Amino acid sequence: MAKITAAEVNKLRKTTGAGMMDCKNALVEAEGDFDKAIEILRKKGQKVAAKRADRDSSEGAAIARVNGSHNEGVIISLNCETDFVAKNESFVNLAKDLADLALNFDSKDAFLAADFNGLSVQEKLLEQTGVIGEKIEIGGFRKLSAPFVGSYIHAGNKIATLVGLSEAVADAATIAKDVAMQAAAMNPVALNEAEVDQEIIEKEIEIAKDQLRQEGKPENMLDKIAQGKLKRFFKDNTLVNQDFIKDSKLSVAQYVKSADASLEVTGFERVALG
Repeated sequence: MAKITAAEVNKLRKTTGAGMMDCKNALVEAEGDFDKAIEILRKKGQKVAAKRADRDSSEGAAIARVNGSHNEGVIISLNCETDFVAKNESFVNLAKDLADLALNFDSKDAFLAADFNGLSVQEKLLEQTGVIGEKIEIGGFRKLSAPFVGSYIHAGNKIATLVGLSEAVADAATIAKDVAMQAAAMNPVALNEAEVDQEIIEKEIEIAKDQLRQEGKPENMLDKIAQGKLKRFFKDNTLVNQDFIKDSKLSVAQYVKSADASLEVTGFERVALG
């Protein structure tokens, strides 16, 4: 049997994040072969992942990142099963490191196949599944490009948002963060009326008509009244038309234009856990 030193165990632990005993056992099984020990730990992760494939991974950390030019951003969520793991510092740091990497990719599939310290991201997730003992996966993956992109991460890493502005004006960072906070708090269904999905519109009209029928309104008035209710729905549920949370006398669009008359919100992305 190969003699396993504490230094070798510590090196494997730093590389993989696995526990001391798991690292020692893997090195013993691998007869001191470092790469083989990593493979053993990865296979353990695959076994754990297979056993926990049907588990709900609704906890985790949602992280937003913006590039140095502030014209592109990404949100990823690193999902796990329990809030206990989600709050672990090493788990959150892993999520942040993965979000930094995700900035370089335009799709979730390309990101999962990307190299992360010698492993693909997908392999790293499997490894961490074995280390942590819970289902670990990438849930949300959202990209946003604009002349200026800002971000916001809500306390506890449960919600992350990105907002795009039409120009990189002097106060763009503050404005984008304010609007990103709005998107986090108010969960709009779309940027504006034009971007609301037609299925949502039809559903809201039907809900309004049903309510009006129950109130005894005549059938020939339903369409007109329902359209009025739909306008209210747009105001409450589209980002630029919502009342601005920091000053309800203004809509979000009006707040943005108060900083610069030509400034507009061009898009947003939101990822929420739980």
